[in-house]
Amino acid sequence: MTSSLSRCRMESAASHRGVRVAHAVLGGMAAVGWLVLPWATGAVGPQQGPSPHPGLTAGPAVTAPARVAQPGEDETSTGDLVLPLLAVGTAGALAAFSFVRRSRRARTRTTPGGGAGAKAPSPAELDRLGQRSLVETDDCVRTSTEELGFVVGWLGEEAARPFTEALESARGGLAVAFRLRQWLDDASGLPADEERGALEEIIALCTAAGRLLDTEAAAFDQLRALEQGPTGALEFAEARFRELAGRVPGVDAALDRLRERYGPAACLPVAGHVEQAKDRLVFATAQLNRARQSADVGAHGTAAVHLRAAEGAVHQADVFVTGVDRLATELASAEERLPALLAEAEAALGQGGAPRDRSAAATVAEVRREVTVGPYDPLDALRRLVRATTEAGGPLPGPYAADLLDGALLTARGAVIEAIGFVTTHRGAVAGEARTRLAEAERHFALAQENSSLPEARRADALAHEARRLAWQDVRAYGNPYGGPFGGGLAGALLGGVLLGDAPGDRGAPRGPACFGGPATRGRRRVDGGLF
Repeated sequence: MTSSLSRCRMESAASHRGVRVAHAVLGGMAAVGWLVLPWATGAVGPQQGPSPHPGLTAGPAVTAPARVAQPGEDETSTGDLVLPLLAVGTAGALAAFSFVRRSRRARTRTTPGGGAGAKAPSPAELDRLGQRSLVETDDCVRTSTEELGFVVGWLGEEAARPFTEALESARGGLAVAFRLRQWLDDASGLPADEERGALEEIIALCTAAGRLLDTEAAAFDQLRALEQGPTGALEFAEARFRELAGRVPGVDAALDRLRERYGPAACLPVAGHVEQAKDRLVFATAQLNRARQSADVGAHGTAAVHLRAAEGAVHQADVFVTGVDRLATELASAEERLPALLAEAEAALGQGGAPRDRSAAATVAEVRREVTVGPYDPLDALRRLVRATTEAGGPLPGPYAADLLDGALLTARGAVIEAIGFVTTHRGAVAGEARTRLAEAERHFALAQENSSLPEARRADALAHEARRLAWQDVRAYGNPYGGPFGGGLAGALLGGVLLGDAPGDRGAPRGPACFGGPATRGRRRVDGGLF
């Protein structure tokens, strides 16, 4: 069975991969160090699937950048977080080389971006196409990661390895595309041919990453074999559902305690998480029931569609529930660190009785009052303390500098993971700019860990907050067009990208669940009539 599956995958790959796909795979493998999946190097933790936040793991301690445990898990239950700078540099060099090559070609042809006689798209059209490609490919990578998690949990890592490797390659190519988009956003006054070349490279990287996932879709379905009998996968999803449903009341009570201890402002990052988790679970309940009913009468194809929809909703419910647990851990960790950091800051800024920077000293005094009076937001207080002390200038004692770095990594990690969770669970509405800032935040966080760099940690923190702000703006502009006829959690499933419309950005009736694959294959499962 394994050999026939391998032959099927090889034949499919040979018939679909061209030169540009090979280029993306090379770029992806070089860039994969940016976003290494913790579940590719170790056990996946209590939810028995990949982390909902590839490349980052959350935890109460930030003293060992190479490894950070998920809240509530054992020391041995998570793989190492490896973020090699060499891969980052190689990916950047490869992207630059490809961009220069493409720019040079653009300057020497008479019909850029097309064949003989084809009209080249305008810069504005090319920019829109590039943004759309980034969003579509990012959605494909996120959905593929989620479905692969169920395969890893059910069949094991070894069975899923070929698809894990393909996904890592696609993710790497996408990371290079996002880096190039950020470079364009930061640049000013670029020559038109250079801007066009960069946009073409972004589109090419996204197209190739999507095609790579498309070539794996058939073999992935063959591995899952849901149409032959979904019982095992259905039972696994039902177990995940029951585990999450059992956690919700405890998380709801924990959130009430957090508000009482730290005040409402400290809990804003997870505002609405419990309600949204319940909404996704309502949708998952209906889909699991329909999947079971269809399986019982032998309608395995229909069962597979509803099962896949349920899996997507269960995963997003997990993101919401885990987000509350993570915030509780981070708040407690920040609260524990603050007294010692405050004392060190007061000593560093008030040497000889004359503060080096009165603004910084005022911030430190304000944080001291908040800690004394309470309730207060420990993460916000820690963030302001780090900013005030580092911006004051002058040398800092070695131990204090190390403590500041730990604090900065704690706040940056939380901000990045929170932004990832928001984009993941609202990706039906989030546009390209927010995703670009998020990718850049992840890159800077990787550099902060690799180099023990306080400036990189602060930059990651700032970019993550910017990504979250932009994503929230996108969601507000998107609204809730499904509030009327679409009930039972369907609106949330559409907003979260669990279900797909008839076309990108379409707000009509959903056509089916998002699946592992690229743009051409991720919508391959459908229910007759599009009814959910």
